[in-house]
Amino acid sequence: MQVAGTCPADVPSQGAIPCGPIVGNVAESESFWLFLLEASGNKCELILPGSCSSLALWCLMMSVTHTRGCLLDLPWEDILVPHILCHLPLQQLLSLQRVSKSFQSLIQLYLANMRCFDSSQIGPAIPRAAFVNLLKDNEVLQQLALQNCSDWLTDRELLPVIGQNHHLHQIQLKGCAQLSRHALVAISLSCPNLRQLSLAHCEWVDSLSLRSLADHCKALEAVDLTACRQLKDEAICYLVQKCSRLKSLSLAVNANVGDVAVEETAKCCPELEHLDLTGCLRVKNDSIRVLAEYCPKLRSLKVKHCHNVAESSLSVLRSRGVELDVEPPLQRALVLLQDVVGFAPFINLQI
Repeated sequence: MQVAGTCPADVPSQGAIPCGPIVGNVAESESFWLFLLEASGNKCELILPGSCSSLALWCLMMSVTHTRGCLLDLPWEDILVPHILCHLPLQQLLSLQRVSKSFQSLIQLYLANMRCFDSSQIGPAIPRAAFVNLLKDNEVLQQLALQNCSDWLTDRELLPVIGQNHHLHQIQLKGCAQLSRHALVAISLSCPNLRQLSLAHCEWVDSLSLRSLADHCKALEAVDLTACRQLKDEAICYLVQKCSRLKSLSLAVNANVGDVAVEETAKCCPELEHLDLTGCLRVKNDSIRVLAEYCPKLRSLKVKHCHNVAESSLSVLRSRGVELDVEPPLQRALVLLQDVVGFAPFINLQI
C-alpha cells in the first residue's frame, strides 16, 4: 500500500518516514484508514493499516511532525520498549517494523526484551519459521502461550526457547500433541519459578515427567492436566505432595483418576480453590466429603459426568456457596420434565 503526500520542507527527517514527497510501502492490510495530519498548515496524507491502534498512529505521527525531537529519539530500552511498545498487540508491532529500518531495529530490540509471548496475538496459525525467528534472541520471557502452534510445535522448536528462558512463570501448551516427555523435563529443569502450567490434551505427559516437574517446580499454583490419560492416582499424589501451594488443578477427562488422588489432593493442598474432575468416572462420594473437610477455600468444583458422585456429598459444598457444575436434584428433574413434555417447569402440587 502506498503512502503519498507532501510535508513541509523544513520538517527534518527522523529516519522513520522521509519528508518532502512521501511515497513508499508502509504496510499491507485488507483494510486501510485514511489519516490526515496537519503539519505547519500543509496536509501530510498517510494511508495506514485499518487494524492499527491509536498508539501505532501516534508513533507514525511523531515520526513526521515538526517537533524538536522524534519518537525514536526517546530512550529505546528505558522508555519505548517497557512503557510504550508493550501496550501494542504483537501483530501490530510486526507491521510497524515495516515503516523503516529504524523502526525495524526498535522492534527487534523489543522482541529480544519482551516478557510475554502469546501466539494467538499473531493470528490463527503462526508459521514455524516465524516462531523461531521471533524468539531466537529472547532470554527474559516470563509468560509463554503456544496453543496456536499445536499443529507443528515439536521439541526441536520448543526446547531452545525453554533452555534460554529461566524466568518463565506461566506456560500454556494446550493441545500441543507433537511434543514429548522431554519437553516437560526441560521445563522442570529450566523454570524453577514456574507457577502456572497448562498441559491440557497433551497425552504424552507420563508419570516420570510429571515427577520431574513436581521435584523442581514446587511453587506451582495452577496445573491443567485435562485429558492427560497416562497419569494415574500415584502420579497425581506425588505432584500434590510436592506442590502444596496449588490453588487450581484440573484432572478432567481421565478415567484413571479416582478417590485416592482426590483425597490426597485435599489433604496436601489446603489453599485449593478450583478443582476440575469432569469425566473422572472412578471418583466417588467419599473423596468429595474429604475435599469438603480439608479445603475450606474451595470456590468451584466440576464433577459433571462423575456418575458415582451424588448430592449427598455435594450438599455440604453447595451450602458453603461453592460453585458446582451440576444442579440440585429437584431443579435437574424439573429441567428434564420440561424437555420431555415441552412445558415450563410449573408443577401443580394440589393433588
